[in-house]
Amino acid sequence: MTHGFLRAAAGAALALTVALPASLIAVAPALAQGKDIRIAHVYSRTGPLEAYGKQTQTGFLMGLDYATGGTMTVAGRKLVVIEKDDQGKPDVGKSLLAAAYGDDKADIAVGPSSSGVALALLPVAEEYKKILLVEPAVADSITGDKWNKYIFRTGRNSSQDAISNAVALDRPGTVIATLAQDYAFGRDGVKAFKDAIKKAKVVHEEYLPTTTTDFTAGAQRLIDRLKDQPGRKVIFIIWAGAGNPFKIADLDLKRHGIEIATGGNILPAMAAYKALPGMEGATYYYFGMPKNPVNEWLVANHYKQFKAPPDFFTAGGMSAAIAIVEALKKTGGDTATNTLIKAMEGMSFETPKGRMTFRPEDHQALQSMYHFKIKVDPAFAWGVPELVREIKPEEMTIPIRNRR
Repeated sequence: MTHGFLRAAAGAALALTVALPASLIAVAPALAQGKDIRIAHVYSRTGPLEAYGKQTQTGFLMGLDYATGGTMTVAGRKLVVIEKDDQGKPDVGKSLLAAAYGDDKADIAVGPSSSGVALALLPVAEEYKKILLVEPAVADSITGDKWNKYIFRTGRNSSQDAISNAVALDRPGTVIATLAQDYAFGRDGVKAFKDAIKKAKVVHEEYLPTTTTDFTAGAQRLIDRLKDQPGRKVIFIIWAGAGNPFKIADLDLKRHGIEIATGGNILPAMAAYKALPGMEGATYYYFGMPKNPVNEWLVANHYKQFKAPPDFFTAGGMSAAIAIVEALKKTGGDTATNTLIKAMEGMSFETPKGRMTFRPEDHQALQSMYHFKIKVDPAFAWGVPELVREIKPEEMTIPIRNRR
């Protein structure tokens, strides 16, 4: 993989024009050519969510390759990807997106990795009247009260995470305390989870800084709140990026009859799940779960290129790319924003997770989630999520939160 470099208008953040083999992508010229369709990808190439960003970028490029049959063109127009590193910083992301729409003449943008950055980008899309396809930032507010009509999302939202995890945990006699990061992703996730719980009881919410590495004090508060409760006792963890909240298992939770539950994550983070056989939850994606031709292509080609399976956000990046190509096919390559919006509202498209549909009311992609139980397999470095069942979009009533 080679890269031709462009300087972004904002700070020291780096804008990259991707240059890959001709079968994948063409090098973007410094100035827009009339024929080219220019796609800006704003993501955490560096920063606390760097691992997420890299997976999204890999999946996005593979998705463009897949959806265009290796031609990197739609309706005779070449697709050009301009990469920008938001470093996980909202102010940097905001400047980079403005530069992408303004200076780079991007027709459409994709990203970012962080919910905090995403919330800073939403008004920029509205100002420039250009589409921002959010992948993989999760906070409900992105397609909720902060939403505008230029925002679409292939990434799952906090409610989809929460409702699918509630399917796994919401049983009478279960008492739950939550542990989450103190920012939009964590707080929106807990709110959505509480809204989805109907039979169990949530008795405590613990929020810790995103930079937390010592979970002892927070864990002690969770234990104190749960230890004398009757019935099944669960700590439900919502965490992203650095830090390992599963270390709290070392504090002898079993002595108090307390279990840990959580959603899926990237494979390196799921190494911690090996210590938690039998743990239940729901996940957005695991390469062994969806059975469809798109996922088969992704798994086979990812193994071929990287000698490893695709991960959580690789599937998301591929889904975003497919959504863009399908929309452009519908418009015959027309990139006029209102034309694209009309094409995308209600549009269904096939992804590694199966069929997604952009809900017209808030442009959130409705999609399957997967109820799992962790098993330990010595052949894998992570706790393996075994499929209990696929939770179909029609089984989840995802609230419309944008007050449109």
